[in-house]
Amino acid sequence: MPAIHIEKFKVRHYECDTYGHLNNAVYLRYMQQAGIEAAAAVGFTDEMHISSNRSWIPRITSIDYLHPVRYSEKLEIKTWVEGVRRVQSRRRYEFRKEGNSELIATAYTDWVFVDLETGTPVTIPTDVLSAFYPEGIPQTPMTRQHFPQAPPAPAGVFKVNRRVEWGYSDPMRHLNNAAYLNYAEDCVVQLTSSLGWPMSKWMAEGIAFVARKNVVEYLKPAFLDDELTIATWLFDIKPASLTRQYEFSNSGNGDLIAQLQTKWVMINLNTQKPMRIPSYFHDVFKSNVSSTQTSS
Repeated sequence: MPAIHIEKFKVRHYECDTYGHLNNAVYLRYMQQAGIEAAAAVGFTDEMHISSNRSWIPRITSIDYLHPVRYSEKLEIKTWVEGVRRVQSRRRYEFRKEGNSELIATAYTDWVFVDLETGTPVTIPTDVLSAFYPEGIPQTPMTRQHFPQAPPAPAGVFKVNRRVEWGYSDPMRHLNNAAYLNYAEDCVVQLTSSLGWPMSKWMAEGIAFVARKNVVEYLKPAFLDDELTIATWLFDIKPASLTRQYEFSNSGNGDLIAQLQTKWVMINLNTQKPMRIPSYFHDVFKSNVSSTQTSS
């Protein structure tokens, strides 16, 4: 049985988006903090890892958003280490509103234990594993999770450049892993504006897309002042939902830094319920849709 930790948060006003919902990137920031506190609770603080020249970096994160969260609501995040391999561990998260057993989000992150000087993976020490598994380290290694393959980008793939700013850098001088969601969101806002659909028009129409699932794979770190190219396109369009692929590359050498898939669901802003995607949407965005409609 793993050590279980519960961390509490109160949603602050500036963490909410234009629709009054907790921004989807903030869930990931809460997960980061809950994981840090969970590790400290069993005796492993960030300072201890850094002093030993070791740390954890994310490899893949998946978040399912089940119900919206709004300003001033109080959340409880339950977290535990679900599985381990030689150099990796998987931390699982469950989000609930305080005093309510209903799940509002579920998530996991696969973390890699690395040498800070070389950036290479190293074996997780037994004392670290024993702290997370006080009743015994599991003998069966965790199964590997793979990023879902996206269909090829269309001719109308949309690209923007973005410099890694100081405000989005973490203590390791990397682009913070939650910031990729913020960068992707801004990329789509620029895309829709370029096609004649600024966010003000969406609001006037009383419609919006909200995230139902995010999967991020981190392949290489991005550092302060790095120039990134973010490419995005659509696929798997259903009556009320669609999936958007994002690829983050180093603008200088073309290396793929990270990739993200977001499943978006269209809602009616008045009722806050899912609705069919209007036919005009397909006409406006057709150049940005992959010719292959489904993911594998």
